[in-house]
Amino acid sequence: MRASIERAKRDPSLLLLFTLIATFVYFFGWLHLFTNGRLSTWTWAWQAWNPETNYEHAKIIPLIVAFLIWYDRDKLKNAPLGSSRWGWAFIAVGLFLFLAGARTLQARLTLTALPVLLLGVVLYVWGKAVARVLLFPIAFLLFMVPLNFLTQSTFKLQFVETGIASAVCNLIGIHVNTIGTLVNSNDNAFHFQVDEGCSGIRSLMAIAMFSAIYGHLTQNKLWKKLAIFAAALLFAVIGNAGRLISVFIVGRFFGQDLAGGPYHAVAGFISFACAFVAMVLFGKLLNIKLPPVKQAASSKEAPTYDY
Repeated sequence: MRASIERAKRDPSLLLLFTLIATFVYFFGWLHLFTNGRLSTWTWAWQAWNPETNYEHAKIIPLIVAFLIWYDRDKLKNAPLGSSRWGWAFIAVGLFLFLAGARTLQARLTLTALPVLLLGVVLYVWGKAVARVLLFPIAFLLFMVPLNFLTQSTFKLQFVETGIASAVCNLIGIHVNTIGTLVNSNDNAFHFQVDEGCSGIRSLMAIAMFSAIYGHLTQNKLWKKLAIFAAALLFAVIGNAGRLISVFIVGRFFGQDLAGGPYHAVAGFISFACAFVAMVLFGKLLNIKLPPVKQAASSKEAPTYDY
């Protein structure tokens, strides 16, 4: 520890880095603002990332961000250092969000301020080139903000996914009768009610997060990355429909108790597998190279004669 302090004294940039880290740790990890002064922003977020809110995957986001920075380590080494006054604009917006969240006791706002402040600091201290490399890892931190209140707004996905799964089952010979989100097999082998947990919100955020990573690592054009991320809802619908189909198949051949019990608990892997396959196929579709169009001859060649 003492060696690190001595090194920081010799190198002002390291001292600045340690100061920034200490500042962020204090305001986001130590300053108790919420739940009657008992929780800091980070402790509130850690408690909010739980199975009940369907946001337990957010706990691994800092590790993913660390990997993304490591993945672009060569770009960071080669990026020219500088400073941009635009950093102050992002810092001002971040401070406003933090203060607004502290005053209104809305921890989501203070958590949203974190990536905005980080981007502003990077812009001002290290310049646009470094900020361009770190933009995606920093923006990825926004996935830490719990949006579980969107659950009620995705109820229509229940009907879409139930309709898709029922149509596929009828197509493959497992005949079902669907009324709303209630699915009954014609031979009374199973009766299932598709609830909100299967409507997509449980996996939508995780699939959106995964699609952002997949697009960032596999695509070389910004519009392709944005297209894959925008299609996350489609991937979630395909994944959840695939999960429902597998549950109905297991219910038909092995009984409702197994399908609605042990299998249902692990069927989430089927959802992600189907979503991942759809994601890969969509990425391949974006990179299809069409054959060049042959131009028709403007005039016919003059005939030749032998003498």
